[in-house]
Amino acid sequence: MRKVAGIFIVAVFVPCLVLAWLAIRFLRDQQFLVERQRSLLHQGVTDSAAQQVAGLLAARQREFSQIVEEFLAARPAPQAAAAFDDHLRTIWPASKVGFVVTTDGELVCPQRNSRPEARLFSADNASFLANREAAEVYWMNSVVLNAQQMPLNTSLNNAPESAAQSAEPATASVTFDSTAGASPAKSQKFSSVARAITPQQMPALPGNVVAADAGLQNYSKVAPAQAAFHQLIGDAVEGVVSRFVNDQLNVLLWYRSPRDDRHIFGAQLDLSRFADELRDRLPSWMPALQQEICLAILDDRAKPVALSHPDFVGNWRHPFVATEIGEILPHWEAAVYLLNPDQLSQSAHAIRITLGLLIAALIVAVGVGGWLIVADLSRQLTLARQKTDFVSNVSHELKTPLTSIRMFSELLADGRVSDPARQQSYLQIITAETARLTRLINNVLDFSRMERGEKKYDMRDCDLAALVQQTAESYRPHLESNGFRLECSLPDSPIPVRGDCDAIAQVLLNLLSNAEKYSNGTKEIAIDARVLDGSSPCAEVRIQDRGLGVPRGCEQKIFEKFFRAHDSLSGGIQGCGLGLTLARQIARAHGGDIHYEAREGGGNCFSLRLPLGTDHNGSA
Repeated sequence: MRKVAGIFIVAVFVPCLVLAWLAIRFLRDQQFLVERQRSLLHQGVTDSAAQQVAGLLAARQREFSQIVEEFLAARPAPQAAAAFDDHLRTIWPASKVGFVVTTDGELVCPQRNSRPEARLFSADNASFLANREAAEVYWMNSVVLNAQQMPLNTSLNNAPESAAQSAEPATASVTFDSTAGASPAKSQKFSSVARAITPQQMPALPGNVVAADAGLQNYSKVAPAQAAFHQLIGDAVEGVVSRFVNDQLNVLLWYRSPRDDRHIFGAQLDLSRFADELRDRLPSWMPALQQEICLAILDDRAKPVALSHPDFVGNWRHPFVATEIGEILPHWEAAVYLLNPDQLSQSAHAIRITLGLLIAALIVAVGVGGWLIVADLSRQLTLARQKTDFVSNVSHELKTPLTSIRMFSELLADGRVSDPARQQSYLQIITAETARLTRLINNVLDFSRMERGEKKYDMRDCDLAALVQQTAESYRPHLESNGFRLECSLPDSPIPVRGDCDAIAQVLLNLLSNAEKYSNGTKEIAIDARVLDGSSPCAEVRIQDRGLGVPRGCEQKIFEKFFRAHDSLSGGIQGCGLGLTLARQIARAHGGDIHYEAREGGGNCFSLRLPLGTDHNGSA
């Protein structure tokens, strides 16, 4: 048992564990690499799209500066400033309202009596542009590129690049010195704002923790600051100022011409027209991935303003990856959505299936190993019990004839039996018991030799019919003395076989003895011999009885060593469980076999089949 258990652990269990662990680790790593590569690829698309949007807005800024220069070259500055809104509306559809403000803070254009859009713009932005109040803005200047270059005493702490870089929200703050202008006297500090969207995380793999599981929050890299208009422009030539008014985003382009250093010309960008331009350009920014992803530009409310696939509908707040466009369009994002979201989890699903199969295989292997161990243990226990029964039966089998021989020998030796008939009977008993004892010892010795592979046979040609007749007649007195009727049906012609005559006779005696022991009260035994014709002709000897029969399922077990089919049904039946085992081994050593089948009407039929000898019709 220990050997089987050791072999199972070393050859099956441990390799299964190692292979399962290696396979799971490999699949997990491959899944992570594939998803990471996909994420980086799509992140590159959003980064490029965000740059394209920013570049397009920068182009609008340059276009606006050129329009202002051409406008000022055609007319004097004071006249140009007053008519700038009307002129811009006719020649540049990208603008919503044009405005002009002096360096002293006077709003020259648009006039209060102008069109409704202009009046609304003035109401929302006049105080901010005239430097009468500070406002919350998102500042970007095309010349002054960082906070250190601002003409203010300003400190800016940007938010982390991503939530994965910091477990706690960072703060973005801008502090303005009251001496720099008309800004508020006291410093203001602004916390970073949570993004309107949460990029979709990759599927969780075994052993991995995604950001969503860690409770991390994505914060915007773009932070608001409070400042007056003149503080933002400083000495710069042009720039962009974005601010929210009544929860609506206003993007203000501004330009200071060398032709007129007293006036600052500006325009409120028409975001709807800008979105139309984005929709036309969006598909060309990702030609290689048209069939895989949908590229979207989201506004500050996480609503799509432009889509590469107009018919696509998704969960806009949960793209696969996203990139903020920046201060020029605060909280606007370039986002990627998978056209087939199931692809995101297919590989994770595959690894779960593989993991399940590996676990199932391991369970099956453990189950098979356990079954083998239990089966081996059961076999060992059964064999141990059978060996114990064998020793007990052999002891009984040896003791019984020895007791009879000793008792009757002492009676004859003491002269206490004077009747010649009784003396003859006692001698017959002694002879029979001696033969019985001899058969038992021979069986045990022959079985031992066969187990060691030392059994030798004297192979010669012999007549099976004559051998059967001789064996039956030698055993007949014993059977008849016990009340049995023995019928022999043998052919007149010889049945040539090649083998050890003594060994074949031992097989026949074992079969006759078995039929005698399991007679079940009907003491009738029939023996016959014949030649079976067919593709493989052979000689057959059948020994039939009306005994107990073999229980169903035990037809082959009765030939196993130490096995006794009727241990629980026929108590008192003598035997050690070696007769049939020895008989089959001898038969197979001669190239034949012994078969069992139930006899019609009840009882048993054992068939000894041996190959024919060379004298049968002149052939083997």
